[in-house]
Amino acid sequence: MEKDHKAESKIKQLIRILNTDIPGHYRLGYGLTKIKGVGANLSHAFCVRNNIDGTKLLSELTEPEVRDIEGKLKAGSGIDSWLLNRQHDFDTGEDLHIFTTDLKFRIEFDIKRLQKVKAYKGMRHAAGQPVRGQRTKAHFRKGRSKGVSKLKAKTGGKK
Repeated sequence: MEKDHKAESKIKQLIRILNTDIPGHYRLGYGLTKIKGVGANLSHAFCVRNNIDGTKLLSELTEPEVRDIEGKLKAGSGIDSWLLNRQHDFDTGEDLHIFTTDLKFRIEFDIKRLQKVKAYKGMRHAAGQPVRGQRTKAHFRKGRSKGVSKLKAKTGGKK
């Protein structure tokens, strides 16, 4: 009997939802935010719309409840269109919500598409410059030295 109890407590230490391991001591509302593509607003709206207690510990969830939550998240049930991360998707034209590695790949493909058609945003991505209009005079100076060069500092500006 002790082995079963230890195995059960070991299983409840990590809860796996949408290919993401979430520690069992988190509350459901906060634990869902550990999934890439789920933020605090989406997590709260999902729990409220689906009548799920967001204050319940993840370790207290049963396996059917975890599968139910996962299925509802994938289906996007109870999520308003303005909360979705792929509104009017380029390929399908539908409103989608994408999670985990799929989200990462979609973003990479979007950037590659913008670079291929030589859009302004694509060129800024390729050059490593800010894409959304931020200033560049004082920021975004990665890899370049700033200020006085070492030669001038040592000699006082004389040769």
